[in-house]
Amino acid sequence: MLSDDARALMAKINKRCGDGTLVIASQIPPLPRFTSGSLSLDVMLGGGWPGNQWIEIVGAESSGKTTIVHKTIAANQQKDPEFTTLWIAAEGYDQEWAEDLGVDTSRVMVHTTNSMEEAYSAMLEAAESRAVDAIVLDSYPALIAADEDGKGMDEFSISPGARVTGKFFRKAGQVTKRSMVQEERPLLCIIINQWRDKIGGFAPHGATPRTSPGGNAKNYAHYVRLDVSRTEWIDEKRPGKGIARCGQVIKLKTLKNKSAPPQQVASIRFFFADSPSGFRKGDYDTAAETAAMGVLYGVISRAGSSGWYSFGEKRWNGEGALSAAITKDPELRAQIDTEVHEAIAKAR
Repeated sequence: MLSDDARALMAKINKRCGDGTLVIASQIPPLPRFTSGSLSLDVMLGGGWPGNQWIEIVGAESSGKTTIVHKTIAANQQKDPEFTTLWIAAEGYDQEWAEDLGVDTSRVMVHTTNSMEEAYSAMLEAAESRAVDAIVLDSYPALIAADEDGKGMDEFSISPGARVTGKFFRKAGQVTKRSMVQEERPLLCIIINQWRDKIGGFAPHGATPRTSPGGNAKNYAHYVRLDVSRTEWIDEKRPGKGIARCGQVIKLKTLKNKSAPPQQVASIRFFFADSPSGFRKGDYDTAAETAAMGVLYGVISRAGSSGWYSFGEKRWNGEGALSAAITKDPELRAQIDTEVHEAIAKAR
C-alpha cells in the first residue's frame, strides 16, 4: 500500500499533468496482444505481437517477411470485423498476393511513397488519430531521406536516414502510448527491414557479419526484433508429373523481446502454391503447429510411448491422426489454440 504522502504526490502530479499520468504499477492492465496467425510464432512471442509497441521484422530477401505480416493482418481481420490497417508501401503493394494470404484488402489503406519523412509523418498521424488498428512499413531500405534525395549520385552523405529514423522513434513513443487507466483499442506497429553485410565487421566462426539499415537508435526503440529466414524448400510428388516445389519452411528467431524470453526459435511450414497433400496457396500448416504446441503446453495429453493423444474426451492413435482431425475440424483447432494461449498467459 502507498503511504499518504505518496498518494498526495500522485494526486498533485495527476492534477497538473492529467489523470493517469501517475498510476500504481499493480493496477496497470496486461500488455495487449495480437495474434500472428501462427500458433508457434505466438508462443515464441509470449502470446502474440505486443500492442502499442514497435516491432522490427528483419531478414534476407524472399525469406517470408512480408508474408508473415500479411498473415498477421489476415488473422486479426478474422477476429475483428473492424480491424483496419495503414500500409506504407515503399516497395509497392501486391493486392493479389495479399488476398491469396487471406487479407481483406478493402480494410487496408495503402500509402505508396519512398519519401522517409512523408512515410514517418503518415505513420505518426495515424497512430495519434487512433483511426487504425495496425501500421505497417514495407520496407525501411526502400525509403530515402530528403537530405540524401537532394544530392547527386556522386555526392556523399553520412547516415541521413539514421538521423531521421532516430527522430521518428523519439516522436513515436508519445503517439503510440495508450491510457493505463482507461480501456483503448491497442495498436499494432510493424516495420520490415532487410539484412545487409557489415563491411569490416568482426565475423565470429567465419560467419558474415550483418547489420540492418537505420542506425542503432531503432534497435533500442523496437520492443521486439524478429529474424526471418528460409531453411528449406517443401517439395511434393505430383502423381505422374514428378516433383513440384510448393512451399518453404520459414525459421523465426527473436533477437530481442522485452515481454518474453529472447533468442527463441520457431518454424512455420508455408505453402506458396497448391500442394498435392491438400494445402492451398497461402496456407500455413496450422494443424501441425497446433498439435505440437498443444502437446508442449499439456493441452493435448500423450500417453507415454503408446502414441495415443487425447484432448478432452477425444482420442487419436498417432500424430498423423491427430493432425488430420485438427485439419478437418476448425472448431477443434480454435479450441486447442485458445487453451494454449491461456496456458501461455498463466506461465508469464
